[in-house]
Amino acid sequence: MPPRAKELTPTQIKALKHPGGERPVKVAVGGVSGLHIQIWPSGAKSWVLRTRYGDWTEARLKDGTIQRGRKKREIGLGPYPDVLPGAARDKAREARAKLEAGIDPIAERKATQAALVAAQRRGMTFAEAWEKFAAEKVKEFSTDRYREQWQRTVEIYALPELGKMAVQDIGLQDVLRVLTPLWDDKTVTGVKVRERVEKVLAWATVHGYRAGDNPARWKGNLDMVLAAPSKVAGAENYPALQLDDVARWWKALQAREGMGAKALAFQAMTATRSGAIRFATWDEIDLDAKLWTIQPGRQSSKIPKSDTAKRIPLTDAMVDLLEALPRLEGSSLVFWAPRGGALSDATMGKVMRMIHEADQKAGGPGYVDAKTGEQAVPHGLRSAFRTWVAERTDFDGDMAEVALFHKVGSKVAQAYNRADMVEKRRGMMAAWGDFLQGEERKIGDAAA
Repeated sequence: MPPRAKELTPTQIKALKHPGGERPVKVAVGGVSGLHIQIWPSGAKSWVLRTRYGDWTEARLKDGTIQRGRKKREIGLGPYPDVLPGAARDKAREARAKLEAGIDPIAERKATQAALVAAQRRGMTFAEAWEKFAAEKVKEFSTDRYREQWQRTVEIYALPELGKMAVQDIGLQDVLRVLTPLWDDKTVTGVKVRERVEKVLAWATVHGYRAGDNPARWKGNLDMVLAAPSKVAGAENYPALQLDDVARWWKALQAREGMGAKALAFQAMTATRSGAIRFATWDEIDLDAKLWTIQPGRQSSKIPKSDTAKRIPLTDAMVDLLEALPRLEGSSLVFWAPRGGALSDATMGKVMRMIHEADQKAGGPGYVDAKTGEQAVPHGLRSAFRTWVAERTDFDGDMAEVALFHKVGSKVAQAYNRADMVEKRRGMMAAWGDFLQGEERKIGDAAA
């Protein structure tokens, strides 16, 4: 057994100096077997416990002798003088006792630190997670305006309910408190909020701030307690033009040049979706018969392959617009981008936004949804058309639904009645065109 080191006093330990050289030195201080103070060339000091632990092992040396021993271990006990000699000896005794009991103090310390870090991470609030996630996500967006709109949905609808909650504690019922008030009346907004909450919680999981299933996941989770967005009455609740603003908006649109403005005008007249307009091709259009036919499954038409072809009657005003369009050599697209290819959805939205902002700049109210106060968007033109049919005409509501490519009646009724009322709808769309032009009158089926 090696001789026990003489126990140094605090004054003697304080007086210890580095002897010179580039390596640190260790000096046994006594009191606890293996306790040393390590002195660095800079003069800094720290406590080290040098010991052996674990099961005894045997090794045969080259000369044939057997050497028995245990694993060497150096355990740091803290810096001097932050840890004074008495405290260092107490820590050394505690560490030796743990080693004798088969506990590795260093591994234990690491596990404790890891648990502390995990607990701190789990304490992150939704508002903090949103801030970190959004800071990275907004870099993907090209305009400040869209960044602001993207962030506002979460800040207005999710943060009031979830902001102060730890992400680890957020469950299904918490997410439902956010979504349920939106789902029927603001379905589109509700869908966007759900998607963004799901991504924030997914970000928190990846970064170790929460564990378990994502309570904002749709499939196999929220779809069990919320109606599918496509089945909810308010699913088409995009910000829409107010009927009293339609003629004023149409006049402003006619003053705009460019393919985006023409595409938006055609969408307004036909009450079709933006995707149907942007990917329309000349082979779909029969100018002589005044018909536009979209086949099932066509890109961005939202017409399922299992459905039937959709026919849109073309009025004289629609035909005039189409005949005046320039053709792009080598392309069958009706509406095309300056560099070729289809128009982007943002192009038509930009025209709508520019008209709105120009009206406000001129001192007008702009063009906003009557219920939400949000700026009207291209898809909201369909809502304006449907409201016009219901409130300003006597046209059959089912005929308006057919014009919007919506299903009418029960599945049995749909199976037996496949008529698309294309000629009756032609009169309805002509009347809608007149309304766009500012002709206000009570219109019914007889006028068709």
